[in-house]
Amino acid sequence: MGNGFGEKLRAERLERGLTQAELGKDLYSPSYISLLETGRREPTAEVIEELARRLELAPKAMEAWSHPVSDTDAEYVLAGLYARQAWDLRDYPLAASHAATAARLALEAKNISAWWNMSYMQAECMLKHGDVSDCRQLVEKLYEHPMARESVGLAVRALQMLAVVCQREGQLTMAVDHALQAVNLADQLPKSSTIIVGALRALIGALAESGRLDEAWRYCQDLHLEVDEKAMPQLAGEVAWVIGNVAFMRHDYVEGVKHHERASKLLSPANDIELWARFNKASAAVRLQSGIVEPETLSSIERAELAFSIVSGMKSDQLEVAFIRARWLYLTGDIVAAVEKLREIHAERSALAKHTAGEVSLLLGKSLKAAGEFDEALVHLQEAQKAFSAAGVGDRVQQALDAILEIKLAQQRASSTGKPAKQAG
Repeated sequence: MGNGFGEKLRAERLERGLTQAELGKDLYSPSYISLLETGRREPTAEVIEELARRLELAPKAMEAWSHPVSDTDAEYVLAGLYARQAWDLRDYPLAASHAATAARLALEAKNISAWWNMSYMQAECMLKHGDVSDCRQLVEKLYEHPMARESVGLAVRALQMLAVVCQREGQLTMAVDHALQAVNLADQLPKSSTIIVGALRALIGALAESGRLDEAWRYCQDLHLEVDEKAMPQLAGEVAWVIGNVAFMRHDYVEGVKHHERASKLLSPANDIELWARFNKASAAVRLQSGIVEPETLSSIERAELAFSIVSGMKSDQLEVAFIRARWLYLTGDIVAAVEKLREIHAERSALAKHTAGEVSLLLGKSLKAAGEFDEALVHLQEAQKAFSAAGVGDRVQQALDAILEIKLAQQRASSTGKPAKQAG
């Protein structure tokens, strides 16, 4: 068979971010997968069929794997490896460029499966870098391609990313619709597939952001059953993180702490400091949203600030961490410092997801209200109301309206008595 099979197997595995152990799971050892990839072991028909199922490849994509490696194939594999290396270095624009090159080479070689997967990686890089609009166009193209009609796994992956993109753009209803479609399709996949896990995470995130917390919690129970902590500790840590987030948002402090402590043990800054930074950022954010102002919350903020200073994340990451710090200042009563920091963040809110920008406006409005700056507070609260209305987040709209009403009532009372309005609420 030659090493054509091994080269393609390695490329397909890396494109999905899987280790040899994760691909082999309970059936094949990492050393056996390594032997296949290096061409030192010939796969049987049964092995090829099983690996194709695990990689969620269209059946016809496997037919060409036994062909010798051509120059174009070698260039494709090399471009794919360069893309993965750039990804590991968090140079997402460079990774997107290499992935686009690999996709072009695959298309020239009429390897449609490889073209689809490298294009998907290109879209992932765009999303990581914040090129949300370009990412959406590419993923919509991938979802509409016949490959996604032939392979349930590919369709689920495309829908999952569309859900994340819509959530980033503040289109929460559409995000939930795409994610729910992905989860329903994923029922056809083998249990414990990482693709099922990804679809559930997208749905839980969209539901939670929409305020549909009871629904999100029900899907958290399904998600918990999909992950084997021993086989995939990092993935299990990410799942515990997600479940803990929802628990905190539901004000279930005991469950939130339990799952986040588990996530903290399974995730390690030595393995992935960027992931560690995001975990601490998320943990601090959901604790503060639940009104939990305690030393562990502050420690999470400080760990996130330190980690992001090392990895130099996207502008949105820096602004989100700053926003979490501002919320801490607001909740601990340092209103002047909170207003100062929130004004800085508000000036750059275009770098944030639309619903997050709405949260910035809401908290700035509330902080200004607490400081007695009613006129400026109204401007920002009305801005928040519009942002949340566009995102379809009813409970946040009501929060903004309540604060607006309190200020206007205070102003009316002051006008009738001829005295300056006092701080409302």
